[in-house]
Amino acid sequence: MIKMDGIRKTYRVGDVEVAAVRDISLHVRKGEFVAIMGPSGCGKSTLMNLMGCLDTPDAGSYLLDGQEVAGLDDDALSAIRNRKIGFVFQSYNLLPRANALENVELPLIYRDEGGIRVKAAAALASVGLADRAHHKPPELSGGQQQRVAIARALVTDPAILMADEPTGNLDTKASEEIMALFKDLHRQGRTIVLVTHEPDIARHAERVIHLKDGQVTWESRSEDMTVGAVAGGRS
Repeated sequence: MIKMDGIRKTYRVGDVEVAAVRDISLHVRKGEFVAIMGPSGCGKSTLMNLMGCLDTPDAGSYLLDGQEVAGLDDDALSAIRNRKIGFVFQSYNLLPRANALENVELPLIYRDEGGIRVKAAAALASVGLADRAHHKPPELSGGQQQRVAIARALVTDPAILMADEPTGNLDTKASEEIMALFKDLHRQGRTIVLVTHEPDIARHAERVIHLKDGQVTWESRSEDMTVGAVAGGRS
């Protein structure tokens, strides 16, 4: 589903060049649930933006669902995002004056197809919010708002779901509920890439890619992290 080879991204801050991503090569298989983990400033959000076609690399190759996207222009990247990728963000990014159903409908407005209301209602039902369709974001809890955001990401039936710190604004109970939802979506066959700095969140994924200073330092399976956490608790 995702095949990155030699990906680099450098930003200029004044007179200084900052290498946010340095020669990263990684693969994500169809149907896999992968977490990208690392401390603040390690490059994980930059990598997510590159994966999600929100930004373009300075060098390297990126195949998304078999298509080379590294050299595409903004219009082509926008079309790919709308067809292949569903995004979930830490801050939900919901329109406060639109109700939950209207928020979920938004990605479909840019498509020339019918049944928008029916598809949006089905997406809301799939995340357990059929009874909150006409509530506006300020009337919903943080966990419910994130469920609306997930429904919006799912409504276009994307090839891959990308989540950037999706539990960052939630308490522990709501975070566990959201991660249970992601695991359920994974069991249904969804490909999921999730960015987090929290080991307790990363352990829900099948595989964890660890970043430091813009590079992949190592990979682990989620059960390895659980064992490490238990061992650490006993020391």
